[in-house]
Amino acid sequence: MDIEWILGDLESVSWEREFDFVVMTGRAFQVFLGDDELRAALGAVRAALTDGGQFGFETRAPLAGAWESWTTDTPVEVAAGAAASMRMTRQVRSVDGEIVVFASTFDVPGESAPRHSDSTLRFLRADGLGVFLAEAGPAVDERCGDWAGGPPGEGSPEIITVARRTPA
Repeated sequence: MDIEWILGDLESVSWEREFDFVVMTGRAFQVFLGDDELRAALGAVRAALTDGGQFGFETRAPLAGAWESWTTDTPVEVAAGAAASMRMTRQVRSVDGEIVVFASTFDVPGESAPRHSDSTLRFLRADGLGVFLAEAGPAVDERCGDWAGGPPGEGSPEIITVARRTPA
């Protein structure tokens, strides 16, 4: 099996039926904040897939309310090598429907000051996601609610989806 990894931006390139599988990792799906932006991304992915090609991606399930634990009181420790770890805290600035705005602070050993990042994510419900996928054309092959392959549902933290391009 030949695998070609391509780091790209859907707005800067276009492909026509060139890939058997397209993957969007790291919950990148959540950065598509507007409906038109999401439709354009899904359209570009569909165009890039061969007939029968699949698109795999994950997004946090909004019913799990992940952002509710994003406080300065709940730091996350991330290994940053053999001898050190980085500490990250998040603080939610606003929640407006599906849109969550938050700030992250990263304390990195050996650095004189913490790093800061402001982010905005969309927490799209499974039914809304289904509508966008149906409009774009990929048919859902599989959906899981966690990385162990558990079913999606009210208590699941993720919406992990594999969709297939059907012939036009």
